[in-house]
Amino acid sequence: MKAIVILSFLGCALAQDRLFSWNGPEEPSDVDPIEKVCPTDVASCGCCLMKNQMWKMETFFNMSLNELQRGLERAHAVLNNIRASRSAFSVALTDTRLCVGPNREDSVVKYGSVFINLGDGYSTNTGVFVAPRSGVYSLALTVYSDAGAAGATLAACARLRLNGRTLASPSEKNSQDQEDSVSVVLAVQLNAGDRVDVALPAGCFLCDDNNHYNTFTGFLLYATD
Repeated sequence: MKAIVILSFLGCALAQDRLFSWNGPEEPSDVDPIEKVCPTDVASCGCCLMKNQMWKMETFFNMSLNELQRGLERAHAVLNNIRASRSAFSVALTDTRLCVGPNREDSVVKYGSVFINLGDGYSTNTGVFVAPRSGVYSLALTVYSDAGAAGATLAACARLRLNGRTLASPSEKNSQDQEDSVSVVLAVQLNAGDRVDVALPAGCFLCDDNNHYNTFTGFLLYATD
């Protein structure tokens, strides 16, 4: 039944003054459309035309499908690149009561409480964050110390370092109470493999507990490679 309907529709189309093609209507011609397409076998011309149009439709849809497939592959590649470049860490000094320092010389602060370490760039064993790829990173550091007794004073201080070079040295010494705290936030250009850490200068003292007063955070804003 479907074949009869299609052939009937095709016959009506061929009976019009204009011949319709895949690219749109063509101008009338003195040559009979059927004889123009199938001059050797007029009886089977309707079937030939239908097959020809079906072939054109199949070719068109295959081309469209291939283009969609290529677009999907490009989108997947971009998404995989974004996923591979994700880098973010946020750590605190400890989950229990702990004081670090004062020491006779500078030492790397090893933050043991991890909030997030996306990309595994930060190592709790070394206290060092290694940039997985080149880009602009946001770095934030908060340091806190408690002298332990009313009237006692002790500076809260640390050094945020890049490959051993000091980027910032936040510090505070408030003689009005026994607690000192200070924070710093930076946007820094890092290259893949650069090492960022926090050093505790000689004579400085940090204290923390499950309230997480001492934190170190960094994440990739955007890649540049």
